[in-house]
Amino acid sequence: MTAVRFHDDKRGFRSILLDRPRSRNAINRDVVEGIRRGLADADAPIVVLGSTDHEAFSSGADLKLPDRERAEVSESLYRLYREMRLTPKIVIAAASGPAIGGGAQLLIASDLRIVSSDAQIRFVGPGHGLVVGAWGLPSLVGRGRSLDICLSMRPIDAEEALSIGLVDRVVADPLAQAMDYASSVAALDHSAVAAAKRVVSVSGMDEALEQERDHNSSWRGEVPSAR
Repeated sequence: MTAVRFHDDKRGFRSILLDRPRSRNAINRDVVEGIRRGLADADAPIVVLGSTDHEAFSSGADLKLPDRERAEVSESLYRLYREMRLTPKIVIAAASGPAIGGGAQLLIASDLRIVSSDAQIRFVGPGHGLVVGAWGLPSLVGRGRSLDICLSMRPIDAEEALSIGLVDRVVADPLAQAMDYASSVAALDHSAVAAAKRVVSVSGMDEALEQERDHNSSWRGEVPSAR
């Protein structure tokens, strides 16, 4: 079954859509590799990362996977986040519904985040013995607020996410809005677009990403029982 769908729009951008609606786009190896392939193969200077299911962006790690495979998927996700940051292509995330764990990290690894009013973002790492999102949150919402978000593991609704800078826009139809934005960026000078991303991305985020990946690399994939 196809986990990710691609579409190259004639307006000059590529859409990469998560397509596991029955599992609320739970992340498995096919999802990770599908996004990586979609990014690498795209000729367009801008990519929209969304979902075929308007009810959910991504519910995080696939709990049906064996523990060892889930740990391997976690490791491969960190390579994907780094690739999303380093690619000269602009990545716009369009999210509705829940974005949890790895799904929330896909949001913060994207360059721009457009969400619907029913979006809920949640970083659930410490409940699994993991650090999740601490590498990317400080540049978006500040150091203290980042620590609170990571440790409390509380869901953040769209209104709060917009007010603290975790997302850039809240709209009725995030995917349509992201595609319109992508078409306008695709009309700009491609080298200038890539340079703009490179300049605004200068920070210690890459080192933080590596530290978080290193800590989580010892995870065996176990998920605690629901409380």
